[in-house]
Amino acid sequence: MSRRLTAARPLDGIVVVELGTSVAAPFAGHVFGDLGAKVVKVENPNGGDDARSWGPPFWHGASVIFQTLNRNKHSVALDLKNEAHRAALRRFILDDADVVIQNLRPGLVRQLGLDASLREENPRLVYCNVRAFGAKGPLADKPGYDPLMQAFGGIISITGEEGRTGVRVGPSLVDVGTGSWAAIAILASLRRRDLTGEGAEIDVSLYETALSWVNTSVAGYLATGRVPGPRGTENASLAPYRMYETADGHVMIAAGNDNLFRRLAEALGRAAWVDDPRFETNPHRVANRAALNDMIAAVIREKPCAHWVDLLDRVGVPCARLQTMDEVTKHPQTEALGMLIETPDGKMRLMGLPVSFNGARPGIETGPVELGADTAMILGEPK
Repeated sequence: MSRRLTAARPLDGIVVVELGTSVAAPFAGHVFGDLGAKVVKVENPNGGDDARSWGPPFWHGASVIFQTLNRNKHSVALDLKNEAHRAALRRFILDDADVVIQNLRPGLVRQLGLDASLREENPRLVYCNVRAFGAKGPLADKPGYDPLMQAFGGIISITGEEGRTGVRVGPSLVDVGTGSWAAIAILASLRRRDLTGEGAEIDVSLYETALSWVNTSVAGYLATGRVPGPRGTENASLAPYRMYETADGHVMIAAGNDNLFRRLAEALGRAAWVDDPRFETNPHRVANRAALNDMIAAVIREKPCAHWVDLLDRVGVPCARLQTMDEVTKHPQTEALGMLIETPDGKMRLMGLPVSFNGARPGIETGPVELGADTAMILGEPK
């Protein structure tokens, strides 16, 4: 067993080849790198991963997007149009790799001879395709990016303020979600390989991930025939369950059942609301949410955010103040969890994986990778 194999590095000894660019596939590779796998990132010698130039902002030589997703990796700069480079990579995959993650443009890996047909020579290989619209169907060969999928998958149609044009969710949740599903599927396939000796070909896609994010909205439409729209910070099925403006900021309040509503009403000094037939149960409150929201808003705006958070915390009503990124990074809870991890050279602090093993969060052993720093790993040439 490897000397480095610890609870926080459970994948030490696993070799992953990342034929990935942008966000989705590199995010999956980032998960494996943080969990201890050896991740070999294949980049174009002419500029590398597209995400390197996705800025500003830039941070120590590359965009913050690239730097966030590409620590704990090795970079090999290969010209995949070059037969010798391609052959060397193919041999490395067949001889050394456990996993391949690829999100190159549709059809390219097949043209290069680097597709899942590699499994014919190495059946133990776990090969993961990260596609835009999926492995089949009329749009299978169409490229795509996160905002396109937020639009096409319906996410934007339910995000934003009622009566206004929908908006994109700020984080690239379709890309990150797809990378997460890729990691989950790969780990499941590695587990199956432990039992059977057989790898697998995996397909995940941005579109399928976008559809999975709107699962309850789709179910609501199928159940009622009503097309849902944006509801701001509210939940279509719960009330009160939204953000309210205070005297100096905003507070999110989630009184998701009758008992919590009673506590909220009492804390606001409006205990009589509990006996109002319009607010008797959650379905009643949902039906009369506009009136209820106006009544709550009128009280909440009278005092500052800290007052309401302190008061609602004391009576057990779930709430949270709206924080900006500077506040998030400085909050004692963020600090206590150790989510921000410093790179070994001390130049950057990056968000860690949201998981701990026996109390230990996976760390950063090597900072964001420089283009082609490890090409000799494949070509056997000096850097």
